[in-house]
Amino acid sequence: MLRNKILNREDGIVFYGIVPPKKDTDPERVREISELQMSRLKGRSIDGMVLYDIQDESSRTSEKRPFPFMETLDSFRYSREYLSALDVPKIIYRSVGKYTKDTLSQFIQAVDTEKELSVFVGASSMDQDVTMTMREAYALRSQLNPELLVGGVTIPERHLTKLDEHMRVFSKMQQGCSFFVSQGVYDVNASKNFLSDYYFYGQENGIELAPIIFTLTPCGSRKTLEFMKWLGIEIPRWLENELVHSEDILQKSVEFSVQSYKELRAYAAEKNIPIGCNIESVAVRKAEVEASIEMLDMINAG
Repeated sequence: MLRNKILNREDGIVFYGIVPPKKDTDPERVREISELQMSRLKGRSIDGMVLYDIQDESSRTSEKRPFPFMETLDSFRYSREYLSALDVPKIIYRSVGKYTKDTLSQFIQAVDTEKELSVFVGASSMDQDVTMTMREAYALRSQLNPELLVGGVTIPERHLTKLDEHMRVFSKMQQGCSFFVSQGVYDVNASKNFLSDYYFYGQENGIELAPIIFTLTPCGSRKTLEFMKWLGIEIPRWLENELVHSEDILQKSVEFSVQSYKELRAYAAEKNIPIGCNIESVAVRKAEVEASIEMLDMINAG
């Protein structure tokens, strides 16, 4: 079970991440989408399905958003009402700053801790108005449902400039986080830098390391590339050139992502750092969704 794998700090955990349909989608169409999502995963090996909780990140940057923000169905409700036939644990994201204490409390108490986990996400910027801080959310979980396995978000690229991403992770571990899911990764060196500091700090202070789940996401067009950059995903200049000038940007991104994960696993294996991957399927274009499934198959094939 996923719960045991995380608590045992096992290596090689595989997630598949999706965004629920748009909030105004017709219920019958929602059902069709959910059945298609489940059929794609039928017979494929994953340890859990991630359901994102999208928030408007416009306060994080003054740059125009390449794609308009669209509110989605609640990820917990979508999981319970439409994805129950997919018998894998669900990892429900919660952007805690947009929930009241009562609403988040209801969610924490309603979770089935054997089949459902959560990842708490903070504000996208210091300028974003929030109803609850991360510290308050972690405390609420400890008070109401300490058996709920909760994860945190990590951004390895942030380590390039601030050099403290590993300390953010250890701080969240002290507040109850048992695993971490990264933002989309396209800069292998940034991830290795983070893992190195994470490992050596843990060694020096006698702290067991929590699993780090690196997110891999296909890129199918220049506009998707611009959106990824807008989200804060660091893409090295050489790689951006390779993608933009390739004959098939989508296939190139899949091949690069799989190779990057293999490189990260090889590095982590030398030091017994437990890592895994989360393959995102957040696009609406069929080709990009199919590419995410191809990536999943490639990862599982080793």
